[in-house]
Amino acid sequence: MRIGILGGNFNPVHHAHLFIADQIQQLLALDEVQLMPENEPPHIDTKSTISAEHRVNMLRLALQDYPQLTLNLSEIERGGKSYTYDTLSKLTAEHPENEYFFIIGGDMVDYLEKWYRIDDLMQLVKFVAVRRDQTVLTAPKYPVQMIDLPLLNISSSYIRGSLEANRHPNFLLPAEVLSYINQHGLYR
Repeated sequence: MRIGILGGNFNPVHHAHLFIADQIQQLLALDEVQLMPENEPPHIDTKSTISAEHRVNMLRLALQDYPQLTLNLSEIERGGKSYTYDTLSKLTAEHPENEYFFIIGGDMVDYLEKWYRIDDLMQLVKFVAVRRDQTVLTAPKYPVQMIDLPLLNISSSYIRGSLEANRHPNFLLPAEVLSYINQHGLYR
């Protein structure tokens, strides 16, 4: 199978995440795209991240009507810091028949050389980068397939800020996710 993986904090999941996963699945004719929430991001202050349980529940709600978009809980189940190399090393060992495509934002291309065991990771997965803005990138040091998609400038931090300010971020995330957030008093 051809499997796309979109990793992230998903704090909370929003329409841009879902749009990117859906469009990459279609454009690259992938069998599915797995959204993979990080357990403990190596580059984000964990104090600003809500529990994995809430993030996973929101992802389940967001994905329920999209059979080609699935949930991969590898990093949550493993625990500890979430390093892409560790995760993909395990996945490729368990499923050598699969071809993996790791989806990143175009803004991450210039930082790939700083990723943990990037040279080894390049042997396990093909990188697909989605341009997030109109910035012209320099020639990447690593092989990355660039995909242009319409810009949906939605961010989880904007949604969290709206909620903290007691504004409703309608239309930025699935209604079921917003309802879950309100029901559980998240980001207040």
